[in-house]
Amino acid sequence: MTTFLLRRIGLIVPTLFFVSLLIFGLQQLLPGDPATALAGEDRDPTVIAFLRQKYHLDQPLPVRYALWVEAVAQGDLGESIRIKRPVFDLIAEKLPVTGELALMALLVALAIGLPAGIIAAVKHGTPVDYGASMAALWGLSIPNFWLGILLILLFSVELGLLPASGFVSPAESLQQNLLTLIMPAFVLGNAIAAVMMRHTRSAMLQVLSADFVRTARAKGLPEIRVILRHALRNALIPVVTLGALEFGQLLSGAVLTEQVFAIPGFGKLIVDAVFNRDYAVVQGVVLFTAFTYILLNLFADIAYVVLNPRLRT
Repeated sequence: MTTFLLRRIGLIVPTLFFVSLLIFGLQQLLPGDPATALAGEDRDPTVIAFLRQKYHLDQPLPVRYALWVEAVAQGDLGESIRIKRPVFDLIAEKLPVTGELALMALLVALAIGLPAGIIAAVKHGTPVDYGASMAALWGLSIPNFWLGILLILLFSVELGLLPASGFVSPAESLQQNLLTLIMPAFVLGNAIAAVMMRHTRSAMLQVLSADFVRTARAKGLPEIRVILRHALRNALIPVVTLGALEFGQLLSGAVLTEQVFAIPGFGKLIVDAVFNRDYAVVQGVVLFTAFTYILLNLFADIAYVVLNPRLRT
């Protein structure tokens, strides 16, 4: 197991290196000049030259990349050109918001997708199975932004039960914090629940036909114990993989949902940075997201070993 983990950890550095190359290289394709945008309407050539020198925009690309990597290796992700704040502070400020939203969305997905997948597998070939599959197709087909707008119209405009937008810190009011996140968490969790249901159903169907499940039933064990203790534990491996990947995607890909519900998280931060050509923020947020994604995959690999004893050898 130690060798297995060391191999996985050893892949982190080269992966981050290639990710950093992609981040830095592709960002240069963004149209416009940050120095010109910061210079204001007058666009004084002296000011533009000063800004380019200050932020190393007058240096060749390899030199700028080397300077950025050197700073990142020291824990410095740079400073926002637009608002003059360290990128690390911006990430630390927005991460709890998006992290809480992603966690709630994942809990919604688990609460819906896992039981639905188990029931659909146990009731394979029945109307319950077909109904669960149709519901999963519905969840995959509906765009997040459209579902979010419908929920706002129903629960905020018509019924007045939930706030339409915004975010309240749990330190200020836990109740108001949960109320503001219910709808966006459901919107994000709805699509993940559909995928999770299909993965759980597929994995459970394979496990339920295995020899050890038939042996457990032959011993006279209660059906609920056979399903939850023997079958589900072995079927959780692909679900763990999906959960880790989806959580990483939620941290980086909840842009539309955060825009619809006006949540000041990673989505709004990265969109504002791209439109304002704030290179340091874009690079820092994307690199941090990639690192988080890699760590989540590492945790998923560890969960494999814990859930499946055969992998320990």
